[in-house]
Amino acid sequence: MKSPISIKRGKVAAVFIDLQEEHRRDKRYLVEGYGDILANVQRLQEAARANNVPLYHWAYIVDLATARPLHPVEASGKSAFSDKDDPLTAICAEVGPATGEMMLVKTDASAFRAGPAAERLKADGIEWLVVAGVWTEACIDATVKDAVALGFRVLLVKDACGSGSTAMHQTAILNLANRLYGGAVTTTDGACRLLAGETVEAWQVEGSVPLRFSYENAARLYAEL
Repeated sequence: MKSPISIKRGKVAAVFIDLQEEHRRDKRYLVEGYGDILANVQRLQEAARANNVPLYHWAYIVDLATARPLHPVEASGKSAFSDKDDPLTAICAEVGPATGEMMLVKTDASAFRAGPAAERLKADGIEWLVVAGVWTEACIDATVKDAVALGFRVLLVKDACGSGSTAMHQTAILNLANRLYGGAVTTTDGACRLLAGETVEAWQVEGSVPLRFSYENAARLYAEL
């Protein structure tokens, strides 16, 4: 259900996941509506910067020498995606980090599976993470679940995330919404207002698995979040 929420200043950070060139230039990994997603991310970033909210940017870059077992590999011997030598792993310029913002590399789906980022955020008193990026059912899902497990509240910005198809994205958002304990789902408009200190009506989970969706009603339920 939707209920009013607000976020205390100084208690929120903005997290941007895998907004890399391969998702608009590698035909195998194109994200549907990526241009619109990037435009929404730009709005989020502008709102964060205007309100002194710290921005954290992640890129997924794979080094096969240290990759997880059974990682997919091309016939050429390179990683099937996000290979460390592929220039398309670069963050799209229009949503890249500004001077002084954190630029981090991850070697797993989740931004919080390894590395010092979570500890730094906790040390800075961060309670809420505004999350945007791609792919919703993969790296966004893993990052959000790990963030919740670490005790963060997640504001999932549904129209600033995306995947290979509308169906993949929408069902992934619904699955996350069902288990987004302590957090909320909103739009870019709502997130920008929250970053500016306003109170906003946002969808929050009550109980467990309230959104029992089907092929027939998934799009409607997604629109209602």
